[in-house]
Amino acid sequence: MERIWRAILWQQFGAAIDMLENAMLACPDELWSASSRRPEFWYSPITRSSGSTFTSPARLRDLLHRRHSRLDEMDPAALIPEHPYTKELLHTYLEHGREKCRATIADMSDEKAVRRCGFEWVDVTNAELLLYNMRHVQHHAAQLNLILRQTIDLAPGWVARAKHKL
Repeated sequence: MERIWRAILWQQFGAAIDMLENAMLACPDELWSASSRRPEFWYSPITRSSGSTFTSPARLRDLLHRRHSRLDEMDPAALIPEHPYTKELLHTYLEHGREKCRATIADMSDEKAVRRCGFEWVDVTNAELLLYNMRHVQHHAAQLNLILRQTIDLAPGWVARAKHKL
């Protein structure tokens, strides 16, 4: 994959991650774990699509999976942990994901880009999977921004390009 396309892809995917981060950081403590909301604010950034798996450092993976037999996106039958994850823990998880995404894009060759991703739940190339995941991250950022707008009438602004370089 040409350098210019890797840079463009990262600038936009990184911007989506930055928007998710901004929404998480803008959340006031009293809203972060307000049990009157379903799902709770803190839960939205960690949900995932059916069939996908978290890949995080061992400590985070253990904490995030300790009480989850499954974590399908917005599934009412999903097991929600009895205690909210802290903003710091989820921010660390987001940073891990940002670095993994950046490294994946930086290492993307034409050969890797056109190879099938290998997931049973979606039959796409690795390049298309990146775009699919970028849309998913932006979806969660929008969910959090909507909650912020509805509850505190304030949400972070649009991010045009990633704050970190490829």
